[in-house]
Amino acid sequence: MRIVVIGGTGRIGSQVVELLRAEGHDVLAASPSGGVDTVSGEGVADAVAGADAVVDVSNSPSFADDDVLHFFTTSTGHLLAAEAAAGVRHHVVLSIVGADGIDAGYMRAKVAQERLVHESGIGWSVVRATQFHEFVAAIADGSTVDGVVRIPPVAFQPVAAADVARAVADVAAGEPAGTVEIAGPERLRFDEVVRDALAARGDTRTVVADPAAPYFGAVLDEGSLVPAGDARLGTVTFAQAVHA
Repeated sequence: MRIVVIGGTGRIGSQVVELLRAEGHDVLAASPSGGVDTVSGEGVADAVAGADAVVDVSNSPSFADDDVLHFFTTSTGHLLAAEAAAGVRHHVVLSIVGADGIDAGYMRAKVAQERLVHESGIGWSVVRATQFHEFVAAIADGSTVDGVVRIPPVAFQPVAAADVARAVADVAAGEPAGTVEIAGPERLRFDEVVRDALAARGDTRTVVADPAAPYFGAVLDEGSLVPAGDARLGTVTFAQAVHA
């Protein structure tokens, strides 16, 4: 198969490219640095010409509400139009578990992106992932107020980026699968995960379990960040990740 990976030089994209190439697929790692800019549309038509599948694991450089909505809707619109013209059969996009239940700008933008994919007329798969192990420290930094980390004590099922990349690669090499969810192998507590991650790094900040603490600006319910039904489970536990 010829597969184009948009965002193919990033954290997830580079791993997806490596996995697919190891399986014998003809893979293009597309990114703005390589002349493929999905926001402006530059290079997109040439990149997807002759492709069997397009994988979109790109991300917005800004998380401001208007910026992220513009990025995902504009980028996806350019991709889908070019794919339709080129006869691409399968569009795969990476999204977030629970995005449609969290009232935050980034999540609304991901839902808008998913909607465009659903309505495109192209065969599609949406791989929804829980939060990555690799992002827990950044979550703590963004949740720190006056030196205290405030985290809602809700269910949390973090997943390794490598497990997400494997899931995306598997989906891309198959037929359109609709919505697929990927989560970590353990269901834990959000505040406990953050507390343990900081302790493993020797970070002495206090972590407070605060039900009112916002995440991406939204207040979470118990099940906001975890799959509601069956999901593919990764293999890397949180303990393995944090002590790696």
